[in-house]
Amino acid sequence: MSTYNTLSLRRGKTESLKRFHPWIFSGAIERLPSNIKEGEIVRVCDHGGNYVATGHYQRGSIAVRILSFKDIEINHEFWQQRLREAWFIRQSLGLYNPPLNDVCRLIHGEGDCLPGLIIDIFSETAVVQAHSIGMHLSRAEIAKALTEVCPVVKHVFYKSEATMPFSGDDAPHDDFLIGGTSHNLATENGLKFQIDWLKGQKTGFFVDQRENRSLIEKLSKGRNVLNMFCYTGGFSVYALRGGANLVHSVDSSAKAIDLAQRNVELNFPEESSPNTAGHRHTAYAEDAFRFLHHSPADYDLIVLDPPAFAKHRGALHNAIKGYTRLNALAFEKVKPGGIIFTFSCSQAVSNQQFRLAVFSAAARVGRHVRILHQLHQPADHPINIYHPEGEYLKGLVLYVE
Repeated sequence: MSTYNTLSLRRGKTESLKRFHPWIFSGAIERLPSNIKEGEIVRVCDHGGNYVATGHYQRGSIAVRILSFKDIEINHEFWQQRLREAWFIRQSLGLYNPPLNDVCRLIHGEGDCLPGLIIDIFSETAVVQAHSIGMHLSRAEIAKALTEVCPVVKHVFYKSEATMPFSGDDAPHDDFLIGGTSHNLATENGLKFQIDWLKGQKTGFFVDQRENRSLIEKLSKGRNVLNMFCYTGGFSVYALRGGANLVHSVDSSAKAIDLAQRNVELNFPEESSPNTAGHRHTAYAEDAFRFLHHSPADYDLIVLDPPAFAKHRGALHNAIKGYTRLNALAFEKVKPGGIIFTFSCSQAVSNQQFRLAVFSAAARVGRHVRILHQLHQPADHPINIYHPEGEYLKGLVLYVE
């Protein structure tokens, strides 16, 4: 038996844990030890004192994130085992396969039984991001176990300043935990990308759209493509390789536009300058809604991949309105016989709610629309079957008559 502090649950509050759900909400807790600290590992017992689970404690709605349903020590061997299991899955699926592909997500929080932890691998660098104080406090041990389990990882960069509601002497500071490098090139399906783990969004690159980018490539030949909310330009680069006539990349961030331009130049230097005959790509630093309002209706493939419109359920109503308005604008602009890729990465928005927003947009504009594909997150973003909340990425490929 471990020697951790013990939390007691109220009577009848263990049902979700019997179904292996990895969260305990604050309202389920009956007693807290007087000396408990945020981020520490705790044992959880039911009302009768029977062991239930072990996890990280944190003040807030989600009070405990479960690390194990067995009464074990959370030690170096534990971290090694969880990381080893995750690495084995990625290798067995061929997701990390250099030189063709050296980008993958290694740890996807609850999906890999490590709630509050994200790890993405870019070539020889792993970017670690904590979403709980417990994972933040465990960062050094995680980094050490990571390099022991994954021999391809030579550098570990910690990027949690923007994800941790934690202050004090041990507040997050983005920096290398192990090694250090300025080499930030990685390869996805044979295409080169600069990964901005220093200042970029999330870990610096949206790994979760890899398979959807490949589908864009297959459907881009001979089309005029508009990539809204382009960020690093991933969809744009794939569309160019797929044979698009032209590609326009749009993002409100000038820094994102600069990065998208650089990624296009990395792969297609002859097509990124307006002064060359082969020029097919142009980038615009502009608000997406404003751009769609005044852009000509000459696109026959439009990608809508906005940031999360609803980060919590309180913003759900406005998020649905936002998705409806955005998709309605795209339906108005896309040429007859065109295709729209539309996404939501808002966990608070269900598949049904997102589809209803897109349906409402199509009905408002009066276009006939068919669903060709239903898209979701890839295998290196697994969903814990006991934690359906982990299914966050939703997408539709639509044919517009």
